[in-house]
Order: sequence, then structure tokens, then C-alpha cells
Amino acid sequence: MASGKRRGGLVTGAVVAAVVVLGVGLYWFQPWKLWQDRAVNEALPTARSAPAASPSPGSATTAAPAPSGPRTLAQGTLISHEHSTTGTAKLIRLPDGSRTLRLEDLDTSNGPDLRVWLTDAPVKEGAAGWRVFDDGKYVSLGKLKGNKGDQNYEIPADLNLAEYSSVTIWCDRFDVSFGAAELAGT
Repeated sequence: MASGKRRGGLVTGAVVAAVVVLGVGLYWFQPWKLWQDRAVNEALPTARSAPAASPSPGSATTAAPAPSGPRTLAQGTLISHEHSTTGTAKLIRLPDGSRTLRLEDLDTSNGPDLRVWLTDAPVKEGAAGWRVFDDGKYVSLGKLKGNKGDQNYEIPADLNLAEYSSVTIWCDRFDVSFGAAELAGT
């Protein structure tokens, strides 16, 4: 009878351990995200309006030149790494001088803890390119807003874009690139 109680306790302990391991595994991998799409379709941001300067007394008022439209500074085509990824990445200067990274026609898998990074790493095809983006200089522009669509990420004003040559959709949880693009000037 004592061995039956011991066996029952072992089975209960094994079941509890299996449930804990399963729960941690589900939290960590979040496999359901592979079947959930999140589409985001943002318009290109407009320039932030600057306050109008008032003319000094006695001076003639002249109209300020109208700001030109957004200008693409660099762009590249996303290639697949860990997951199938397509779309275009563009670095855009808005008329007010602010800059944004725009992902257009993005199509990738959803996943846990996805980020958008500007990096200094070269974009390599295949498995050789999956893990290179955290080896050098990188800056996170934030969480990926959606795995499909058009979206914008503000670039900090003090960031020197000359130091960054690529963009990656980076899975911070598993330190792997879902897809990346080499950025070339236009």
C-alpha cells in the first residue's frame, strides 16, 4: 500500500511538472502567433507643423517657401531569414526635417517580441544572415506594429543614419532575424 501511495505521488508530481513545462513553453514560444496576422496600414506621416515666425517691426513680410514633399533617402527590399518576409524598407525625410523608417507591403510571420532595428550589419542571404544583426551597432525603433501592411517608425533626431546600412525585423526573444533589407541611397 505504501508503494501505491508513492507511485501516486510520483505520477502527480510528474503531471504537475509537465503542466509547468508546457505552460512555460507556450509562454516562451507563443506558437499561436504563427496563425494570427496583424495588419497595420498607416499613411505616410505628415510633417509636424512649426510655429510661424512673426515678422520684426518695420520689416517687409515675405512668404516662406512651401516645404517640399517627403524625400526617400535610402531604400531596400526585404529578404527572408528565419521566416518568409517580403516588402520594402524606406528611410524618408519629411518636409520638417524629421525622419521615419517606412515599411511598405510588409508580409512576414507574426512572432513573440518582434522589433524593428536599424543596424550596421551587412544583409546576408540564408541562415548565414539570421543572427548577425546584434553583433555590431543597432538601434531599436520599437516593437513591430503588425506583420502585414504599411507602417512608420520615427527615427530619433540625433541618430546619424550614415552609421546604419540595414534594417531587420528582429525577434528579440530568440535573437534571430525574420527578414532584413540592405539600405541603399536613392
